[in-house]
Amino acid sequence: MNNTAEQYNEIWHYHEHTSQEYALSIIANDILYCGTRGPGKTDTQLMRFQHNVGKGYGSFWRGIIFDREYKNLDDLVIKSKRWFHPMRDGAQWLASNSDYKWRWPTGEELLFRQVKKLDDYWQYHGHEYPFIGWNELTKYATPELYEMMFSVNRTGFDPIAHTPRVTVEMLKEWSDQRITHDYKHNDYFTIDKKPLPPIPLETFSTCNPLGPGHNWVKRRFIDVARYGQIVVKEHKITNPKTRKEETISRTQVAIFGSYKENPNLTPEYIAGLKSSDENRNKAWLDGDWDIVAGGALDDVWKKAEHVIPRFKVPRGWYIDRALDWGSSHPFSVGWFVEANGEEVELEDGRTICPQPGTIIQIAELYGSNEIGTNKGVKWSAKKVADRIKEIETELITGKWVNGQIYAGPADNQIAEVRETTTDTIEKKMSDAGVIWEKSDKGAGSRKNGLQLIRDRLEAITNREGPGLLFMSNCIASISTIPVLPRDDLKIDDVDTSAEDHAYDMVRYRVLKGNNRTATVIKVNFPR
Repeated sequence: MNNTAEQYNEIWHYHEHTSQEYALSIIANDILYCGTRGPGKTDTQLMRFQHNVGKGYGSFWRGIIFDREYKNLDDLVIKSKRWFHPMRDGAQWLASNSDYKWRWPTGEELLFRQVKKLDDYWQYHGHEYPFIGWNELTKYATPELYEMMFSVNRTGFDPIAHTPRVTVEMLKEWSDQRITHDYKHNDYFTIDKKPLPPIPLETFSTCNPLGPGHNWVKRRFIDVARYGQIVVKEHKITNPKTRKEETISRTQVAIFGSYKENPNLTPEYIAGLKSSDENRNKAWLDGDWDIVAGGALDDVWKKAEHVIPRFKVPRGWYIDRALDWGSSHPFSVGWFVEANGEEVELEDGRTICPQPGTIIQIAELYGSNEIGTNKGVKWSAKKVADRIKEIETELITGKWVNGQIYAGPADNQIAEVRETTTDTIEKKMSDAGVIWEKSDKGAGSRKNGLQLIRDRLEAITNREGPGLLFMSNCIASISTIPVLPRDDLKIDDVDTSAEDHAYDMVRYRVLKGNNRTATVIKVNFPR
């Protein structure tokens, strides 16, 4: 399901809410406040936490807001001071590196922390944060860290045991309620009222479209429902109190905010958001998720031109395969043909005549249960090899290929000796009947491989020289390659923390036979 700003406007205008009001009042476990730049997403995130300060939860109400960089947390701190100091509720900012948090006299705390890689999770393992905030969630290339932090989204608060007793000083505020003496605690009184409600467990994230995590965030929050619509996910668990299996619901919602709602913004600020990058304009000014967002290839990738229906490969075309190995992360196997200038008929009846030397991926085997999670299936080398042979038999018997399938380049790590008593991955696959060539992983191969892929994609658009095409059944390649972000530091390379396995597999194949060209190529990467 695709969301649009217009669709969401129908929702919050109907309820006479601004998106900020909606984001502060809605009840859900996982909230994504997204949209354009400038509606006040960060301010809302801060106030979402503050809403439960002073309610009686005390030190049980504890929150933490994450960002990949401390410099971005500094902006959060500045905004929090603008909100919290004027409230005059005793909130104190503790600025030391070990603290870097707000603390209230009633015991509540809000921490600001940097998390960048999966290992950072272990600094928080076992902690307890009923409120977790993520600043710019699309900065995270995969959902792994986000999901791991659910383990600390918890509370030990018991409404019966932990609803606070009322001191004599507090009676003035509650003089209209009936008080009874507590003989067990002579210094305190209890108040005849209901216990506090359970502490809500919530994750509140902000972001715009674009960024390394654009696709998994879109898939998780945007594609599943309209803006403002609560999505219920049911989980079967064993209740530790009753020791019985129960079905527990966890809810999520995506909320759209626009700069047009914020009267405090200047026209000059909005004008400054405009750029020559059309994708960025759509993301920042329209909050549009239906863009190709990544950075390394999005300016040259055109799905209508680079993805074609299947066709049966003519006799005489060279056929081979390539491999990027993975276990905890996905492995990627691709089968490729090289065009010889002959015309072919596509499944939809059209005919095309790719330039001689054009590389076409015709099939794939991708080692993940769900594309976009960056999680591998942990198959053994033999199981992968057996499945490769099965697919090659299917390609031949189905007459999709007509000729021998040759060994192609594989990730060189499969030849690494990790234990002297254990065969390498390469040896195990060879014993199963699948052999490989070495891939080009020499100096400059990553940069050169990216440029060669870009050149081949542009060749298809310009109809000049050998290009690079993908048959429509190569879903992992089509899904992950166009949206790969650039590396923040190595601008002429992709971000290797993203799901780059199909890309690496294609890169090995493109570099094959192009080594001489690749070593002298002049890289001209758009900046």
